[in-house]
Amino acid sequence: MDDYGSSDDDYRYSDQEESDCELYENNDQNFELLSSTAQVITEESLLAAQKEDLRRVMDMLSVRQHHARTLLIYHRWDVDHLFEVYVEKGKAYMFAQAGVSVDECRGSNSLLSASVMCEICMDDIPSDEVTRVDCGHCFCNSCWTQHFIVKINEGQSKRIRCMAHKCNSICDESVVRTLLAREHPDMAEKYERFLLESYIEDNKRVKWCPSTPHCGNAIRVEGDNLCEVECSCGDQFCFNCLAEAHSPCSCLMWELWEKKCRDESETVNWITVHTKPCPKCHKPVEKNGGCNLVSCICGQAFCWLCGGATGRDHTWSSIAGHSCGRFKEQEKTAERAKRDLYRYMHYHNRYKAHTDSFKLESKLKDTIRGRISKSEETKSSELSDYSWVHNGLSRLFRSRRVLSYSYAFAFYMFGDEIFKEEMSEAERVIKQNLFEDQQQQFESNVEKLSKMLEEPFDTFEYDKVMEIRMQIIDLSTLIDGLCKKMYECIENDLLGSINLGTIHGIAPYKSKGIERASELQVCWSNKANNMGVTAEFDRSEESGCSSRKRARKDGEMFDLNLPADALDRI
Repeated sequence: MDDYGSSDDDYRYSDQEESDCELYENNDQNFELLSSTAQVITEESLLAAQKEDLRRVMDMLSVRQHHARTLLIYHRWDVDHLFEVYVEKGKAYMFAQAGVSVDECRGSNSLLSASVMCEICMDDIPSDEVTRVDCGHCFCNSCWTQHFIVKINEGQSKRIRCMAHKCNSICDESVVRTLLAREHPDMAEKYERFLLESYIEDNKRVKWCPSTPHCGNAIRVEGDNLCEVECSCGDQFCFNCLAEAHSPCSCLMWELWEKKCRDESETVNWITVHTKPCPKCHKPVEKNGGCNLVSCICGQAFCWLCGGATGRDHTWSSIAGHSCGRFKEQEKTAERAKRDLYRYMHYHNRYKAHTDSFKLESKLKDTIRGRISKSEETKSSELSDYSWVHNGLSRLFRSRRVLSYSYAFAFYMFGDEIFKEEMSEAERVIKQNLFEDQQQQFESNVEKLSKMLEEPFDTFEYDKVMEIRMQIIDLSTLIDGLCKKMYECIENDLLGSINLGTIHGIAPYKSKGIERASELQVCWSNKANNMGVTAEFDRSEESGCSSRKRARKDGEMFDLNLPADALDRI
């Protein structure tokens, strides 16, 4: 029997001190997106976001709230997929699959005799101390409570099944909440929190912001998960893998590149290329002379060419007691390691160069702000609009980011780590030349823009300033087009020609940069506002275990983790 209560492990974003693989804060504050497909869900708006989906399901299927939540948790809060199953399979199938009982028998407690035998503890229990759930099974409140505690501690709190043998029905959350609140308010609080956070933990459209320290926000995205977003806290990240924004690298490429940058794999490669292990003590030995007869500090002499132990005589024709003129596979391995190291250094040096350039150019922001202030004081009547400087600087920052990651992309695209079997050598050469031609054009114009923005325009005459202005505007437009063209090359000519599904999909290019997520608006019903209270919306009060409210009163949000009886006293 499957249980669906366990949630995915929280993603933990690990900082890398002074890492080459962690960079780029958003430096573009000068544009607005026409529309937003990403929304920030804060602690205050989390309930509203959850209620929005619950209301859609409740209205469409005419079910109570706990049934709607059970269905949504089973379908990972994908309302569209839930409706597809409803249309294709029918309501009965969908309910049975998710563990929702169609026959509701919980209201029949009044028909019970004065005492009922609990089939779990086998004791006769007064009828007012037992609870019947939707599926019709009835057990004593004590057994129910212990069952709920065990399931919550096991991490199955979001889908607690009935205790009856082979019963797949999911227990009503109001039953769980009420019974736990009587004697175990801490467990009721834990259960309530899990229910609320299931909207994020089990929802493929919603993920926690990976900022460190954590800002407490989550991001909801409409559409493709392959996108890059910015939280209201300023953190920019890939929504698909929760790493820093890394387009045009795919998530797998960036994961491999990050690992390669931070671990000691290249140090090991250097040792492999430049040293040989002593055949006696096995410590690495570096040769510091031309003679191929070397000695370790332990006293062992060995041949540098093949690594074999020898005597101490070395003549013009041979080393005493040893001959190594034949080809050895070890030599082939060392040469390959040397080639791989040089290739990695080529791409990493250029990746690091653009990373360092970005860090240095970030200081331009304050410098340019000062130059604009100075120019406005002296040339206010001639030139009042300096948006071209801000836009050019924003274009430079975004281009540096793309250029930096493009070298990590090229390292894996044209290497043997991922696509060795996907392209012939001839195809690899053609595609590499195509990409590098576009990358080079893009890179050269970015350097021109960087140089132009460093010009002290506040000291120039009006005509010279206007000339620089036109050059920056033209370069910004040209760079935007070249960057877009490079993305199209990657998506269509490089990755698009390789049949690997979506494993190497990349976030689409956006001319205006990474999208800032908008705040989720909390909209409460007019009826509730007129009452002064907006309550969570169970449609009915069932006998025995009534559904408790989570309310907003006088502009203050009630603590969602309060036990039900505490809320009744408010």
